[in-house]
Amino acid sequence: MRRILVVDDHSLLSDGIRSLLSSVPTYLVVGEVGDGLQVYQACQQLLPDIVVLDLGLPGMDGIDVIRQLKRRWPALIVAVLTADAAEYRARDALAAGAQAYVLKKSPRQTLLAALHLTLAGKAFLDPALDAGQVTGRQGTAGQTRLTTRERQVLKLIAEGLRNRDIAESLTITIKTVETHRLNLMRKLDAHNAVALADWANRLGIH
Repeated sequence: MRRILVVDDHSLLSDGIRSLLSSVPTYLVVGEVGDGLQVYQACQQLLPDIVVLDLGLPGMDGIDVIRQLKRRWPALIVAVLTADAAEYRARDALAAGAQAYVLKKSPRQTLLAALHLTLAGKAFLDPALDAGQVTGRQGTAGQTRLTTRERQVLKLIAEGLRNRDIAESLTITIKTVETHRLNLMRKLDAHNAVALADWANRLGIH
């Protein structure tokens, strides 16, 4: 049995994914998570073989979740299932360590085919995407200049959280949040929260 963790913040979609995967005798859905900050802990507790991951998560951007998981569990299979059809997002996800990128609008069989191929050691890109665009080398402007923690803080600023709330979410001090905020403003030449939120959108951190 292949143990699968489903990560999606929409319970209706999450239930549908669970139902689909449960129809395959060799798959066992061991849990569902709806917040990016909870995925790492869920993997520690449930030890999945595969994580089916949405990118647009509250708390932590999906790309950063992938990086975090692959650093700790290099052999873990991460299959992205998202509504985001932007080629640069697929490129970033695969570069972060995802083995599959599937669009939610695709037929259900596409996800099953993606999982089958990843288990065979192959990568899978949704046929609806332009493979040439995805495999291109051009990166998202400014993205490589930010650390993972800065990207987390930027996402939470864009979600409208105050420094105190961000500190609680990431279990760091308010002073550390303030330092990250200042670094972000300096690196991105952004002088207020609105400008930072705009940068989060341009960098695909949502």
